[in-house]
Amino acid sequence: MPYLLPDERLLAMLREDAPFGDLTTRGLGIGERRGTATFRTRATITACCVEEGERLMLLAGCTAARRMAASGAQVEAGGDLLIAEGDATALHRGLKVAQTLMEVTSGVATRARRILTAAREGRPGIAVACTRKHLPGAKDVMLKAIMAGSCIPHRLGLSDSVLVFAQHRVFLGRQPPHLWVAALRAAQPERKIEVEAESVDEALWFAAAGVDAVQLDKLSPEQVAEAVRAMARLPKHPLLVVAGGVTEANAAAYARAGAELLVTSAVYAAPPADIGVAITAAAP
Repeated sequence: MPYLLPDERLLAMLREDAPFGDLTTRGLGIGERRGTATFRTRATITACCVEEGERLMLLAGCTAARRMAASGAQVEAGGDLLIAEGDATALHRGLKVAQTLMEVTSGVATRARRILTAAREGRPGIAVACTRKHLPGAKDVMLKAIMAGSCIPHRLGLSDSVLVFAQHRVFLGRQPPHLWVAALRAAQPERKIEVEAESVDEALWFAAAGVDAVQLDKLSPEQVAEAVRAMARLPKHPLLVVAGGVTEANAAAYARAGAELLVTSAVYAAPPADIGVAITAAAP
């Protein structure tokens, strides 16, 4: 399990969904009736945020909640994820928030694991990093999801790493790379310097300037293999990262071509997992 989201974050989710209570449950007069909610996956998934689902149900007022799986676990179709007990008010206050959080994050975790598995068919042990190209404001949730899928964050944000894009270099004019690489090292001596390259020639240019990593953007596996062969002739070559369009369909090909790290945003387009919630009412 990567980490837990704090109660304040989960309470904000509950407040957003029911700031003034549940009109339907109150209107039907069933709020005090007791029951059990069982969360069950309809397809095989890599589970995520089951811990938060359990905690959401308790924060919503349930008297008991127990999770049947942990984030990162492979749960077969028909497997139970979470069982909660309480009155109808508490069950309905928490169930949709818990269900949706688990569905969205488990969908991302499942695809992350699928891309990683495909990549390791091409090169055992290769890592897959996921970008920060997720819905703004959802970083904590999305990071947990990719980690549950055994992937790693590419960058936590602009404040934690150095990655030079063409959008940066446009402001540098004709200044040769070795000069701005030296300036970056002086300004950020504890950080590794990574540069994105859009061609094999650019990759070699930046490698010769002494960068720590070159990120090849939207190159084909054949072009990646060409870059690997060219860099092998250098006395010291940077980490070779491949990004741009990496999915489960091509991850193995990129890994076989010699990529040392794959970077993808595809996980965030994963469909939500299909998690059903069955409620049974206790005998009156």
